[in-house]
Formats: sequence, C-alpha cells, structure tokens
Amino acid sequence: MKGLDIGVSVFQFYNLIAGLTALENVSLVAEISPHPLEPTDALALVGLGERKDHYPCQLSGGEQQRVAIARAFGNRPDVLLCDEPTGALDITTGIVVLDAIATANRQLGTLTVVITHNASIASMADRVVTMVDGRIAKIECNEHKKSAHDLVW
Repeated sequence: MKGLDIGVSVFQFYNLIAGLTALENVSLVAEISPHPLEPTDALALVGLGERKDHYPCQLSGGEQQRVAIARAFGNRPDVLLCDEPTGALDITTGIVVLDAIATANRQLGTLTVVITHNASIASMADRVVTMVDGRIAKIECNEHKKSAHDLVW
C-alpha cells in the first residue's frame, strides 16, 4: 500500500528564505521530492512565472503566500495542509491566494485541507468540518461550491 505524501504546509506566515529568489525557494522542495513538479511550472500554476527572479522583500504579501503555495505544490503532495492561508492578507489578495490554491488543487488532484476562522471560505469547499472546543461539531457536504472570486467577507 502506498503511503501518503504530505506536502509542505502553507502557513499564515510564508516562511520563505529571504536570501533566495521565488524560484530558488520553490526549488528547495524539488531537491528532496521523489517526483517534484518543475519549479517554474509550480510558480506558473499560482500566476507568478514572471516574478521567479524576485526576492521575498520584492514581493507583496499575496505574492509571497503564492510562492509558499507553489513550494508546497512543488512536492506533488497527496495532502496539503493550509493553516490560515489568508489570515495576514487583505480581501483582494486573499481571493487571489484562494484561487491559486483551488487551481493547483484541481490540476494536481491534491486533497487540500484549509484551516481558517473565515467562515466564508467554507463556500469553496467540498466538505466543511466545523470544530468547537477541539471537537468536531458537524460535517457538511457542500453541493453548491463557490469560486474564490464569488466570496464576500
């Protein structure tokens, strides 16, 4: 039985290496992954192909988050965990980041788990698990998913 490949998690704070370009940050995963996504393809997947030679300090918060997402998807994980991926972003940039996660999820077939306090993001999910005091309070299937661009928060 094949084990699951858990990708690099996507955190609220980007955890990029300041002295490396966007491409070099994504390439780190390619060096340790058994079947990596080409780093330039991973950046293109999140709409940052033309920003590959920029350092984190030259990128906006949303662009840095998308580099972190590209790095995570560069590992071609079976499961990706995203902890508050829009927590430090404004609504416009948050929508761009969520759209990048959804696009990468569709194209790579990765099970993506988004942990968030932002209830409107649940509208994008196939399944929503609500927790209260550390316990599962309910699980709902979402039959009418929205795109990131249709969210309001």
